[in-house]
Amino acid sequence: MKIALPDTSGRLTDYHLRGEPVPQTAMPSNPARIVYSAAHVVADPFTANDPSGAASIDWDKTMAFRHYLHGLGMGIAEAMDTAQRGMGLDWSGALELIRRTRSDLPDALVANGCGTDHLDPVLANTVDDVKRAYMEQLEAIQALDARVILMASRAMARVARSPKDYVTLYSDLLNACDHPAILHWLGDMFDPALAGYWGGDSFEGALETVVEIIEANADKVDGIKISLLDKDKEIILRRRLPAGVKMYTGDDFNYPELIEGDEQGFSHALLGIFDPLAPAAAHAVTQLGNGDAAGFRATLDPTVPLARLIFRAPTQYYKTGVVFLAWLNGFQDHFIMLNGAQATRPLPYFTEVFRLADGCGLLRDPDMAVGRMKKLLALYGVD
Repeated sequence: MKIALPDTSGRLTDYHLRGEPVPQTAMPSNPARIVYSAAHVVADPFTANDPSGAASIDWDKTMAFRHYLHGLGMGIAEAMDTAQRGMGLDWSGALELIRRTRSDLPDALVANGCGTDHLDPVLANTVDDVKRAYMEQLEAIQALDARVILMASRAMARVARSPKDYVTLYSDLLNACDHPAILHWLGDMFDPALAGYWGGDSFEGALETVVEIIEANADKVDGIKISLLDKDKEIILRRRLPAGVKMYTGDDFNYPELIEGDEQGFSHALLGIFDPLAPAAAHAVTQLGNGDAAGFRATLDPTVPLARLIFRAPTQYYKTGVVFLAWLNGFQDHFIMLNGAQATRPLPYFTEVFRLADGCGLLRDPDMAVGRMKKLLALYGVD
């Protein structure tokens, strides 16, 4: 099977598909690693809302994708930045998403994003303002008997004056959690408004603040997700964690090595890239649990170039690549995103995502993928 794909000058070259999808392997109930996929949402293409207005979601397709992830044995990180949280999905939409997932999949492993995105950072003047916003979301999520991920707050990045402000805030929030929570250290490459989070400009200073928070509240912390796209920084923090506190890699560039681990430990996973890579991730972790570390790496290592392309700078636009692959793979009938985000990457990005996804077996129906890729090319005037 082949398709003519354009280069950056528009010159067409035949690309021959490999067409060997990754096996659809469900992980066992006690997998070698805990794996959360930060799942995207499917936009309603027939909405009358402008992109800057309230989010309109196709709930049937959105929930069907979560059933698919659960069927692979994966956990779901709900209402996170992969779902365009704060970038098209507001708090009311996020809470409805959390409620529906809790209702539809009561037995699934789900952790839900709790933040302050309903508070305009410009209107936040004190740490107490931020705390009240967090507590509003925390109470609403816990009213559903749902577990939380304490997301980084743009408002906190604006009003905090010292590391002590973070220590006090997070200690209060964790004390209010009904179940151990997952902390989230999100780098400013994902969200520039989070520059200086944890009260300092250096990794070393931020590290000490985070470790202080975790050590003081270890019984309230399930783990921490670190998304800095720097494996060495993750390993440094991983080796500082108290016993029983998990490291969840959020490194969409170096996940195979970090999940496999070393002689001093390993990372579990909470990754946006494990939305489009879900079948490869489930198959690889199953191999790892069977003692086949080489097979684990043979499955996941070839996906890294695709992940690095999807998450290339500006990194916050990675959701476009995630949803593009969901469309190619038939999880939705269109390539429309909340906030018009499908327009945030150029055509050569899409053609290379297509090539790389095929190369590592992530086009589950090659005929469908080719047909849909041709529709996208036609939209750009490629005959």
